[in-house]
Amino acid sequence: MDIGFAVSQVARFTHSPKQSHATGVKMILRYLKGTIDQGTILTPSGKLTFDLHCDGDFAGLYRYDPPTEPSSAKSRIGYVIRLSDCPVVWKSQLLQSVALSTTEVEYAALSISLRTFIPIQYILEEMIDKLEATKDNPIVSRVFEDNCACFLLATVQRLTSRTRYYHAQYHWFWQHYRNGLFTIERIPTTDMLADGFTKALPKHTFLHHRMKLQGW
Repeated sequence: MDIGFAVSQVARFTHSPKQSHATGVKMILRYLKGTIDQGTILTPSGKLTFDLHCDGDFAGLYRYDPPTEPSSAKSRIGYVIRLSDCPVVWKSQLLQSVALSTTEVEYAALSISLRTFIPIQYILEEMIDKLEATKDNPIVSRVFEDNCACFLLATVQRLTSRTRYYHAQYHWFWQHYRNGLFTIERIPTTDMLADGFTKALPKHTFLHHRMKLQGW
């Protein structure tokens, strides 16, 4: 999980690797060697919560990929899904299309991650319904978002001339939100646990997120 972003980055160049990519792989291996006695420590909170943290990095490859390459304009999204504060699903990926704004990237991250989050929630609710001991303890589903414009677009759900082109591609989850399947909450960027799946973080921020996700 802590090397998800790094592995995703170097994996992009398996078809035509260069020396710089080999250096990146060696850095990942050195990190793994230095943390070989570590892992993911699962410490359930005791509460039946199902949380999604999703984030996006607008045109993060600018000045890293050659400007003549189409990929230099692409953005990266990432998300992590946790059950009772234990990570169960996480992903880091480049968007296939070129986004035109930070809001679009953040909203794409929200919409794409919900395609995984919502089906798993339905499975959990079906399992809980079959367990007599948990019928009085309904699952609490929360989606955390740190971008103000994305948060307002997802919760107020009002199209404008500048956002109507999102409609066919990303607004599909509105009905699920209106039906109360989950809540969307605004959090500060410092608490966005998916931040490390979209970009390289400063050491202190990386260690903070690793502690929250993996317990060390």
